[in-house]
Amino acid sequence: MAVMAEWIAVDWGTSRLRAWAMKGDEILAEASSDAGMSKLTKTEFEPALLGLIEDWLGHGQTEVVACGMVGARQGWVEAPYAAVPVAPLSAPPIRVPDTDPRLAAYVVPGLKQTRQPDVMRGEETQVAGFLSAHDDWDGVICLPGTHTKWIHISAGEVVSFRTFMTGEIFDLLSGASVLRHSVGEGWDDTSFQSGLDATLSRPESISAELFGLRANDLLNGADPNACRARLSGLLIGAELAAARAYWLGQSIAVVGAEKLSATYAQALKKQGAFVTLVNGQDMTIAGLIAARKAKGT
Repeated sequence: MAVMAEWIAVDWGTSRLRAWAMKGDEILAEASSDAGMSKLTKTEFEPALLGLIEDWLGHGQTEVVACGMVGARQGWVEAPYAAVPVAPLSAPPIRVPDTDPRLAAYVVPGLKQTRQPDVMRGEETQVAGFLSAHDDWDGVICLPGTHTKWIHISAGEVVSFRTFMTGEIFDLLSGASVLRHSVGEGWDDTSFQSGLDATLSRPESISAELFGLRANDLLNGADPNACRARLSGLLIGAELAAARAYWLGQSIAVVGAEKLSATYAQALKKQGAFVTLVNGQDMTIAGLIAARKAKGT
C-alpha cells in the first residue's frame, strides 16, 4: 500500500541514512541506506535522500527534519553549534537552501563545548527525545556508539559532555591491527568482565593488556571469541575509568542500540550504578518530533 508522508524524519550519520514517513507523531513507514555523510559530496545529498523517500512525497511540498552529520561542514548544509550549557534544542532547525521544490528540508543544529573542546551532532536530538519523555530528569545520559558520549543533564540543559572514541578504536584494533589475527566474532561474558576489571582498576595498563591478547593467542591458543570480549572489556573499562566523574553517584540513562547499550549497562551495574536502558531509535524519532515542533509546523 502506498504511503503518503505528512512529513519525514531523518537521521543522517557518517555511515548510514535512515528515514521515517510520519503522520503527526505516528510512523507510517521507514527506510535506510548506506548513503552516509562520509560517502557523499555536497551535490549528492539531495539525490541520496530522494532515492530513499521519493515514493512518500505528494504533489505539494513535504517537510523533512534531519539530524546528525548531515549538518556538518562536509554535509548538506552546515548547521551551527550552540554552546553548552544550553537546552539540547535551543535553536530551531535551519532551512536547507535551493532544494527540490517538493522538499522543505531542515537540519537540527549541534552542540559544542569550548572548554575541554568537544562537539556533537545527532546526539542532541536523542537527548531532546529522552527529556521530552522524562520531565525534570537530572543525571547523566550515556550514548554508546562509534564515538560514545557522556552527557551531564541538569534543569533541562546539557551542562557538559565528553566523547570517547571507544567504538572506533575497537573496530580499528579488531580489523586493522595485529589483533585481527586473534579476534573472533562471538562473545564470552567472563572474558569481558576480566578485561573490564583490568582497566577500570589500572587504565594506564591498557596498551600492555592489548598486546597480551595477541601473546595469549600465540602461546596458548586463546579462544577468539573470548579475545573479542576481553578486548571490548579492556576498552570500555578504560573509558569508564576516565568518565568516572560523570557516572559515579549519578542516575544514568544508557540510550542506544540494544546490544551495545546492554553491554554498557552490564559494566556500570557491576560498579553499583543505577542504570536505565532506553532505545536509541525511539529517542531519535522523539527528538525529531520535538525539533519539528520547535520550528513550527
